[in-house]
Amino acid sequence: MENKGNQEDTKKRVNTYVRFSGIALQMGIVITIAALGGDWLDEKQENEFPIWTLVLTLIAIFASLFQIIRAVIKMSKDEDDSKG
Repeated sequence: MENKGNQEDTKKRVNTYVRFSGIALQMGIVITIAALGGDWLDEKQENEFPIWTLVLTLIAIFASLFQIIRAVIKMSKDEDDSKG
């Protein structure tokens, strides 16, 4: 019986790692696309200061952080529901 509990804990831990790895990968992709898009816009408008690169990258960072916070809150609620 004790072995089954350890297997479930290990499975939950692995699922958490996989979920956060996916979020991190998605975060990197979104920020990269935003930076490349901003760079393209800055070149298109011939801006001396890379304003679009800065703005779009910051928006992507904040959106990604918001998504991570939402995922952590959801995971915490799910864990509380499963315990109670």
